[in-house]
Amino acid sequence: MSGHWGILVSDPLLQNQFTQVELRSLKTQFMSMRRENGILIIGDLASKMSRLKVIGDNLSEEERASYINDLYQNTDEEVDFELFLKVYLKLQTFASSRTGSTAKNSSAFLKAATTTLLHTISESEKSSYVAHINNYLGEDEFLKKYLPIDPSTNDLFEIAKDGVLLCKLINVAVPGTIDERAINTKRLLNPWERNENHTLCLNSAKAIGCTVVNIGTQDFIEGRRHLVLGLISQIIKIQLLADLNLRKTPQLVELVSDSKDMEELMSLSPEKILLRWMNFHLKKTCYKKIVTNFSSDVKDAEAYANLLNVLAPEFTNPSTLVVKNPFERAKLVLEHADKMGCKRYLTARDIVEGSPNLNLAFVAHIFQHRNGLPTQTKQSSLLETLPDDNQDSREERAFCLWINSFGNSAYINNVIEDVRNGWVLLETLDKVSPGIVNWKIANKPPIKMPFKKVENCNQVVKIGKQLKFSLVNVAGNDIVQGYKKLILAYLWQLMRYNILQLLKNLRFHSHGKEITDVDILQWANSKVRSSGNQSRMDSFRDKSLSDGIFFLELLSSVQPRSVNWGLVTKGVTDQEKKMNATYIISIARKLGCSIFLLPEDITEVNQKMILTLTASVMYWFLKHPNEERTVGTSDSESGSQIETISNSTVDDSASDSSAEDNGNM
Repeated sequence: MSGHWGILVSDPLLQNQFTQVELRSLKTQFMSMRRENGILIIGDLASKMSRLKVIGDNLSEEERASYINDLYQNTDEEVDFELFLKVYLKLQTFASSRTGSTAKNSSAFLKAATTTLLHTISESEKSSYVAHINNYLGEDEFLKKYLPIDPSTNDLFEIAKDGVLLCKLINVAVPGTIDERAINTKRLLNPWERNENHTLCLNSAKAIGCTVVNIGTQDFIEGRRHLVLGLISQIIKIQLLADLNLRKTPQLVELVSDSKDMEELMSLSPEKILLRWMNFHLKKTCYKKIVTNFSSDVKDAEAYANLLNVLAPEFTNPSTLVVKNPFERAKLVLEHADKMGCKRYLTARDIVEGSPNLNLAFVAHIFQHRNGLPTQTKQSSLLETLPDDNQDSREERAFCLWINSFGNSAYINNVIEDVRNGWVLLETLDKVSPGIVNWKIANKPPIKMPFKKVENCNQVVKIGKQLKFSLVNVAGNDIVQGYKKLILAYLWQLMRYNILQLLKNLRFHSHGKEITDVDILQWANSKVRSSGNQSRMDSFRDKSLSDGIFFLELLSSVQPRSVNWGLVTKGVTDQEKKMNATYIISIARKLGCSIFLLPEDITEVNQKMILTLTASVMYWFLKHPNEERTVGTSDSESGSQIETISNSTVDDSASDSSAEDNGNM
């Protein structure tokens, strides 16, 4: 550890335990905890450390308290940052030693994959992910000279150092996320080009739903294996769970009986839907237990044996359910899966040891390969209640990704359902405006009493009014009731406030003057004009923006080497416009802009997304002095998720204002 962040920790043993971004993240958590009561003592840690993902997921408050009390006799002792880190590491070790038998949250795979401070990796997981990469990327024109990777070596981490493999893997998980024309793919990359690939990878990973708050571009360069493997595991998980929704697999409607069940199913995470699917089939067998996780509940392999007998009865081996030894049963289960044509994501040993990551991958692949649901569903009428995939749902997706990018205590999947208890909104408000939340009166999940949810949401509304949001006749109970338009309106005002405050803080010469949409519009036109181009935008809904040329010229003006004009189309046909839009998004992420918009938002000129794209480029430009403008930097490397730029929406009247109406810069 060196530089400014090394000063925070004088103990060299502690310095070696953390990356810079991990230290920054933990420092933010520590300051937030201490701010709540004005002082932090050892007796507070058992409760407050529940927010820290691996610890909170795998240890109850009683277990944490008992462990801490055994370590420290004086629970009234004040906690400084170094003591906080020491307690955290000890609890982390304790939690990890118990993960095989007591991991309670099957979604920890996604939440905690990049926060393993013990810096150990699972050889089983590495072998499984290497096999996945070899299978899906083995024929890639650029990578095939490096593949297949030998899982018994650490070649995976060496190959990942230039960022190309991870960018390609993201495109396998969610096709079209990265315009591969933006990836630097020379055989030997210089440090700038390598850093650009890492930045593109991290910002694109966030845009598909990965949690990357504890990983930066330097971690790739230094080959921090646990962080790289954690990111790979998240990307692969997103690929394997991609079909676990009603849009991709409408047959899932068979799991519900009425519209109320339908609403519940739509609000579930992919992992929870996978568990419900598994239990749906298990009810057809003599297996009486309910599977609630991908660890302890599947260790004996009985659930797997029954599931595969339902899905592929033609390969049933009577010995599987007769054999007494779980390890032997697990081997027979894998033989059954092999006959079905399923890929192996785990070994028999992984099953009996309860590896949650690999068990989840195994079941998800079985679902992809043979879900056992009828193609002609009896519940087709319920599918008519599905919302259209329109601008609203794209906006909900953007809000969801934006909130998750802050690394809050809970990972949300449905932005309307998952904010109704107010807690996630309070956490996000505290990240956007540190210290604004009164945590003494906040109620932490799980919240059973409805009035406590209302208390949280009342504070959310109160803070919104404090930030001058438009919340006429809005009460906390409206959020608890899940009123969609109201929640979306609140979120876009919060996001817009965030980005305008970030710009205000960077424009020191503004002398406290508020940044407006018009300022952003004028700045963009001024930058394009100063680079010798004639393009301009009259407003954020200017239809001429659909060809993408203005934004390519804007990106080129802030970083001349960012755009390869030989790859740019004229933007006349719809296909040409989409190609330009995809290229714009990848180039912006490659610079360091954390954005969540889709190509359609540019080609359809969605004024809300157009403003946030422009603002994110402006933010990057103001953040980087001229001498640094040749190096891409990921905002996740800076460790401040508060600096994330999102698809916030904007005030229509302000966004519709033209430069002529408001004067030129």
